[in-house]
Amino acid sequence: MGVAYFLLPLDRLGPERPALSWSLFTLLLVSVAALLLREIRRVLTDRPGARPGLAIALLVVLSVHVFAGAYYALAKEPGAFVGLRTRLDALYFTVVTLATVGYGDITPAGQTARVVAVLQIVYSFVFLTAAGTALSRRAQDLVTRRSEREGHR
Repeated sequence: MGVAYFLLPLDRLGPERPALSWSLFTLLLVSVAALLLREIRRVLTDRPGARPGLAIALLVVLSVHVFAGAYYALAKEPGAFVGLRTRLDALYFTVVTLATVGYGDITPAGQTARVVAVLQIVYSFVFLTAAGTALSRRAQDLVTRRSEREGHR
């Protein structure tokens, strides 16, 4: 998935194609959110045969790449970002924002870039926190069941 991010034709997105750029960003973000919610539901309803750890991890990585692609496309607009010039910069900024570290070497300067950064923070808080909580609950349930089975032997 990481290799695909560096190979995607992201240079075709940005201020010269705003309708395409925003439509694609919205479609991808909504799709990843819907898939995350489906996986969270599977975890909470304890569906047999579900592999939520793998699916949720892949969706989290995909959401990081969606935001990184958006930042890379936004950075083509003059004044949108300070310090963001490459795909690696965009990926780095996305991860730093997700981790709430904020080194300050890359900053959203334009209003649109700031809106997308706020959206990423809210998205992470809502969807990624819910996914992490669901996985944690699933792991706790599995440990409890295993210890109960071993206790009945």
